[in-house]
Amino acid sequence: MTDVRIGIIGGGLMGRELAAICGRWLHLVDHPVRPSVVAVADLNPSALEWFRQVPTIETLTDSWAELVNDDSLDVLYIAVPHNLHEEIYTAAAAAGRDFLAEKPFGIDFAAAQRIAESIESSGVFVRVSSEMPFFPGALRAYDHARSGALGELIEVRSAFLHSSDIDRNKPINWKRRAETCGQIGVMGDLGMHVAHVPLRLGYAPSSIYALLEDIVTQRPAAAGSSDMVRCDTWDNALITMRGHADERAFPMVWETKRIAPGNMNTWVFEAIGMDGGVRFSTRTPAYFERFHRAGSEQIWEQVQPGNISAWPMVSGAIFEFGFADALLQMWASYLAERADQLGDRFATATVTEAVEAHRVFDAAARSARELRAIT
Repeated sequence: MTDVRIGIIGGGLMGRELAAICGRWLHLVDHPVRPSVVAVADLNPSALEWFRQVPTIETLTDSWAELVNDDSLDVLYIAVPHNLHEEIYTAAAAAGRDFLAEKPFGIDFAAAQRIAESIESSGVFVRVSSEMPFFPGALRAYDHARSGALGELIEVRSAFLHSSDIDRNKPINWKRRAETCGQIGVMGDLGMHVAHVPLRLGYAPSSIYALLEDIVTQRPAAAGSSDMVRCDTWDNALITMRGHADERAFPMVWETKRIAPGNMNTWVFEAIGMDGGVRFSTRTPAYFERFHRAGSEQIWEQVQPGNISAWPMVSGAIFEFGFADALLQMWASYLAERADQLGDRFATATVTEAVEAHRVFDAAARSARELRAIT
């Protein structure tokens, strides 16, 4: 087993999640790597304070550059606002530091391309955060779609829906400003979730037409404040396109919504073909649904895959899987692939997939501006 020392740049929610994941690494069976969070950089002293309880911590700093240039670190996890991605990702690549990047991999398509070029020239190992496909039902849905059992594809839908912004009194933050989140708005924050599986299946997008909605146009400057600030990012995005696989073109829809009443944090994938279909939603994580025909009968059935993960866990198959488990599996995938021991298991989102997703979001933004489909 190889020890991997991790530094976190951006000590917010997902940085804390990583520290917690490392604390329960023994849930994984025979994993080749043993990670520990040893350093954290964040400008906010209160964010750093939380990490003092992590027993492996050696360094707490307000300088991301200190971690980028620290040769004692094996891997960085970089979770910062989108406008900082390019500067820090390219600096990490130039320093020869492997890292797991947060989506969307740059504030826009041009930034994503420059980041990818810096990674390719440096040779560092980089993947992009996308944990939802690691649910057992999602993995089974992916495998079923990949198997060819669907036949000629008719349509595909991939969605990430939550209601975090349904409260109009929620204060403004960096995700609600184009300056820090990007002109693509919600597509940047949530888009990798919807792009990961379709792109991995080889469903190449074209003829993109998007309906983008800026629903809440202003928000309080701070909690309890009567001062209102312009909220200039897209809240919801419905992207329609042509998907292409095996010389067949079919309708494909990607949805990213911050205002989707009735959805807390829901990831959906659905693919329908002439011979079969499959769908999975994290709202019903204990099962996925599979369609097939038996003579003249058309049958949707529920299949409970159990707690069968990409990387085996101590917990038995009869137990149920959750978001923290998906994060654990994503990191297990990243670190195993980095150690060249992933095998044929489902892999974390690649740099190429992140750039291709950005290409779609860029086209979607152009479509909304020009009111036409973008080839």
